[in-house]
Amino acid sequence: MANLPLDVTIIVLTTGFIWLGSGWLEGASEKLSAYYGLPEVVQGSIVTAIGSSFPELATVVVAAVTVGSLELGVGAIVGSAIFNILVIPALAGIATEDDIESNRTLVYKEAQFYMLAVSVLVITFAMAVIYYRVPTVEHLSGEITRPLAMIPIALYGLYLFIQYQDTAEHEADPEAGAGVDVLRQWGLLLAGLVVILLAVERLVHSIDVIGTELGVPEFVMGVTIAAGATSLPDALVSLRAARDGRGVASLANVLGSNTFDLLVAIPVGVLIVGPTPINFSMAVPMFGVLTLATILLFTVLRTGLALSTVESYALLGSYIAFVAWVVLETVSDVVDYLPN
Repeated sequence: MANLPLDVTIIVLTTGFIWLGSGWLEGASEKLSAYYGLPEVVQGSIVTAIGSSFPELATVVVAAVTVGSLELGVGAIVGSAIFNILVIPALAGIATEDDIESNRTLVYKEAQFYMLAVSVLVITFAMAVIYYRVPTVEHLSGEITRPLAMIPIALYGLYLFIQYQDTAEHEADPEAGAGVDVLRQWGLLLAGLVVILLAVERLVHSIDVIGTELGVPEFVMGVTIAAGATSLPDALVSLRAARDGRGVASLANVLGSNTFDLLVAIPVGVLIVGPTPINFSMAVPMFGVLTLATILLFTVLRTGLALSTVESYALLGSYIAFVAWVVLETVSDVVDYLPN
C-alpha cells in the first residue's frame, strides 16, 4: 500500500505524456491528410481516428506483453468506447454555442457500421467460449485464438474498402495542403508514437499494481482508469473540431476511433501474444452498456440530424450513471451484477 501514492502520480504524469504525444500524432495526421488530399470524412473516421486510438492500441499490446493478460487491455478498449460515445460528443455539444450538425452519411453508415463492429466482437468472444472454453476457472471464460482474432480484422478491411469506394471520385482541394512541411510532420508523427508507447508502458504497470493491491479485477481497472487516461486524446480532437465548426469530423472521429479500437486493437494483441483467455462473464455486461450507449447516441443524432445542448447533457449524465454503477459494483455488496 505504501507505493499507491507513487503509482497514482505516475498515472497522472503518463496521462499528460499521452496527451502530449497524441497532440503531435493527431496534428501531424491532420496536416498530412490535407497534404495528400483526403476527404473530410476519411480524415475523421480513419486517419485521425487511428491516430487518436493509438493509446488504446498500445494499452492492449503492452498489457498483453508485460502483464500477460488481455483483460486489462480489453477493459480499456470497452471503457474507452463507452467514454467516446457518451462523454466526447457531450463535451463537444456543451462547449459550442450551436448544435453540432450531423448528416445522413454519418448516421446511416458510420454509426450503423460501428454497431455492427460491436456485434461482431461479441460474436467472436462467444465463439471463443463455445469452441475454446477455459474449464479451470469459475467464471465463463474462453480463449481467443489467432484465427478468431482475424474475424474482426477482416470486418475492418471491409470498412476500409467501403470508405475507399465512397471517396473514389473525391477531388482534393489543391490549396488545402499548401505550406505543409511533409518531413517535419512525419517526424512529429513518429515522435508521438514513441512518446505514447513509453507512457502507456508505465501507465499499464501502475494500473496493474493498484488493481492488485486493492483487489479490483483487471477488466474493471481497464474500463475505468485506463479508459479515462487513453480517451483524453479523442476528447481533445473532437472538441477542437467542434469548436472549428467541423461537427461531422468531430463525430466521425468518435465512431471511427471506436470502430478501430474494437476491430483492430483487441485482435492485434491476440496476434502478438497468441491465444489469450477472456472473461466472458465480465465482458458481456460491459458490451451491453456499450450497445445501449451506441443506441442512445444514434437516437440523438437522428433527431434533427444534430446534437443539441440538452441531448449533450443527457449523454454526460448517462456516463456518470455508468461510472457510479461500476464503483458500486467494486466497493459495495448491495450492487452485484458483475461476477468477481
